[in-house]
This record gives sequence, structure tokens and C-alpha cells, in this order.
Amino acid sequence: MTIHRKILLPLAVLLAALSSCTGNFTDVNRPGSRLSPEELQRDNYAVGSFLIQMQGVAFPEQENAYQTMIDFVGNYLGRYTTYTKVLPKNHTLFNAANNWCAWPASYAPGLVSAFNAVVKLNGKEKVSYAWALILRTQAFLRFTDIYGPFPLSRDAHHAEVYSSQRDIYLHLIDDLNEATAFLASDRSLAEEKVVFAPYDLVYKGDFDKWRKFASSLKLRIAIRISNAEPAMARALAEKAVREGVIERNADNCTVACNKSGLWTTAVSWGDSRICADLESYLTGYKDPRLDKYFLPAGQPGPRRFIGCRAGALTGSNFLAKRLYSTANVSETTPGVWLTASEMAFCKAEGVLRGWDMGGGTAKAYYEQGVTLSFEQWGANGAADYLLDSTSTEADYTDAPGGFGGDCPRQSDITIRWDDSAPPAEKMERLIVQKWIALYPDGQEAWNEIRRTGYPNIFPVPQPTNGYSLLTPNRIPFDKNEQINNPRNYYKAVEYLGGADDYATPMWWQR
Repeated sequence: MTIHRKILLPLAVLLAALSSCTGNFTDVNRPGSRLSPEELQRDNYAVGSFLIQMQGVAFPEQENAYQTMIDFVGNYLGRYTTYTKVLPKNHTLFNAANNWCAWPASYAPGLVSAFNAVVKLNGKEKVSYAWALILRTQAFLRFTDIYGPFPLSRDAHHAEVYSSQRDIYLHLIDDLNEATAFLASDRSLAEEKVVFAPYDLVYKGDFDKWRKFASSLKLRIAIRISNAEPAMARALAEKAVREGVIERNADNCTVACNKSGLWTTAVSWGDSRICADLESYLTGYKDPRLDKYFLPAGQPGPRRFIGCRAGALTGSNFLAKRLYSTANVSETTPGVWLTASEMAFCKAEGVLRGWDMGGGTAKAYYEQGVTLSFEQWGANGAADYLLDSTSTEADYTDAPGGFGGDCPRQSDITIRWDDSAPPAEKMERLIVQKWIALYPDGQEAWNEIRRTGYPNIFPVPQPTNGYSLLTPNRIPFDKNEQINNPRNYYKAVEYLGGADDYATPMWWQR
């Protein structure tokens, strides 16, 4: 992949993120070298720069961070995109090289250092602390949902100490509760908005929106842990809804960058193309979002939009880029990380579980989720789409001269909500539409496939290193941990409750 010719150390990636995702913020910070530490702290130059670094990990858009944390893992395993290059070893085939496994975790130390710097410079009594807690939670949710157990501290020898995934979740919930309580009670937010707006890549200093985002993360977490900890999940979900989650597209968590991560990897580099699974559902549903998500394939043919099978034995990068559709994204398209549509689908599932989600029905929240997604993407026809009770996923037909081969559809689920349907059918219908609407957040797509088994996805058309799974349950730890940090590594495996491989499930899958 392109990363092999563009490798940067994580710190260098974070520094690059300052230039690629902040526009003229590097100019804003440049006078810092001529100011005293007191002046830096007073004017929030230093604090702001560390918060930008945290955003670069929480919402990775810089090209190397995006490819190693998002493309190689979530996008490929969540079946949104797949690779175009000849890659005999990768996570889709359950046999990736160790550096692929190590990359996501390598960004954590920089994020932790930036968090600690924010606390040291500004303390725990200002809005910067609440904001930093939210950013750290967003990032560590990804880390733990990739690996399971993950380091949260260091021992007396400065070695990283792993915590169980359950303990990490509890810690992150506490952080979000602390952050939302502060933001709900602080009366200086208008002043803080002016101070921190130049450093806020998401909401431009609007901390009421950050509070909604934090409550939305609580609802996302509650849904995630609903099978493992049903009572805790219900209490957390109902609390989040009472506090107020994102309900309008105007409040969506999107990050504006000079170069979109997805644009760089998929369009500029051409390292990925749209996955056949997503294309087949949208094609079968005659989904108006089809041409909002994808660009037509580069080679004329009977179909404008063609996805590539995940794990296809790609014989030619040049040909694959012509045969298959890529993402319909420009250099400056904002990255999408949490939306009102997702929250509506979470509420729908909560109702199915018997939770109080604000008084609406599962049907109402389901339809709201679809409608909000159409609105988000500027697509017309949501009302007619929701009445369709016959369309299903399409059988997959590979491009002429393609690499993955044809495959029959894996699901007969339709679009129109049916209150009389069995619980499993309701859940599949809900999660399929949620998965479609989550695009392009591949990490969340992968989480949903692992958590629910939906959507039903195509088998990989190559051997998968002895695994019978359709997509991995996790990514193995960096093998160097066995040598450099053996005591803590083996404790992490103990927390994992199974082998350090692709098959051992997340705590919340059980």
C-alpha cells in the first residue's frame, strides 16, 4: 500500500496533521517560539496546539493516520472499502504483517502526552479539561475496539500496563459523565468559545455542541455494551437521551481538513475502492444515496457503480482502479465521525430493548434515521424509499475482467418497517439501514457487524489463514510487546480471555 512509501513516525504524523487539518493555525502558533511560557498559557497557544494534536488522533484525517488507523482496519473490515493493490498479507485475509497490527496503537502515546500537557497547563477547572476528556474518550474507544485490552497507565518501570476492555469502558463512561456535567454547569462557555474557536476543528468553540457529542458517545457506548451489560447500558442510554444527544445534521461531528483522509487514500492514491457489500445493498435497494457515496467506475460498462469483493486477489492496481467505483469525495470534504442519523437508529434499538428513548416508537426512530441520512447526503426520495417492501440486496456481479468473482446476495431483508416482524427481522432491518447510514465511518461499521452479525456480508474469495470468520473480531497486539513488555503483555492476553489472534471476541460481543 501507499503507506510503505510514505511511512512517518506517529509524532511526525501528528505534526503533519497540524498543517493538513488546521489551515492557517500553523501561522497562529508560529509566534509561540518568541513568547514566554506565561504568555503562551495566557493566550492558550500551547493548550490549543495540544488540543489540535488530540483532535488529530480522535478524528484522524491526516493521510498516514487515516490509512493506518481507519482504512486498513475499520473501512476494510467494516466492508466500506477494500484494497486495489496486490496484498497477500492484510487484515481482511487474517494474516497482516506485524507493523499493520502495531500502527493503530502507536498513536496513543502522543495523544496521552497531549492530554497530560493540557491538564498541566490549564488544570482541571477549565473547559479545556472537559474538552480533552471527550477527545481522549473518542480516541480510546477506537483503540479498545480494535484490540480489546489496552494500556491506560504505566508501571514503575515505565512499561505500559493494560486494562481489561470492561474497565476501559467504565473509565471512559466516567470521563464522559465528568465532561458533560462540567459543560452543563459552566457559565463561562461564551468566553471560552472565543478563546478556543481557532483550535476547534469540529464545532469552532461551540461547547454546547461538544456536550451533545459527549452525550451521543454515551448512547453509542450503551448500544455497544447492551448485550454484555444490559442494566448498565439501559441506565447510560436513558441518561444520555435525557441530557440531549445530536438530533440535527447541523450538530453532526464532522472535521474539516485541507485534505480529506478518504480522498487521499481512495482518490488521490487510489489505494482503495468501494466494497461490493455496500454497493450490492445500495444497488438492490435502488438507494438514492448511491451516487452520493460513489463515483462511477472508470471503465464503461452496463453498470455505473461497481464494488470490489473484500479480500479479492487483486492482480493489477491499475486495472482495479479502472474497474471499480471509488468514493465520491473531494479534497476538502469534511470527515464524518458521528451523526444525528446514528443517534436515531440507536434510539430505535433502545426502544426494541424496552428502554425509554424519549417517547418515540422503534418505527418512528428508524424512519427518522433514514430520513436524516438522506438529508445529510442531499438525497431525495426518503419517503418513497421507506415504503419499499420488496427490494432486497442485489446479487453481486463482478466487473468484466474483475478479481473477486460473482456472489449471490446474502440477505433478503427489505426496507419498509414491519412492527409485526419477528425480533431478529426487526434487528436486521434496523442494523442494515444503520450500517448504510454510518458510511464513511468504517470503524463503526465494523463494530456493528461484530456486535450484531448484520449486515450479512460476502465471504472472502481467498483462503483466510485457517479462520472461519467473515471478518476479524479484533486485531492482534504488536508482537514486539512479547519481548519488550512481557509481563504486561501476558496480563493483557489474560484479560482478553482467549488467544491473541483475530478470532477472540471483544468483551461486548459476548
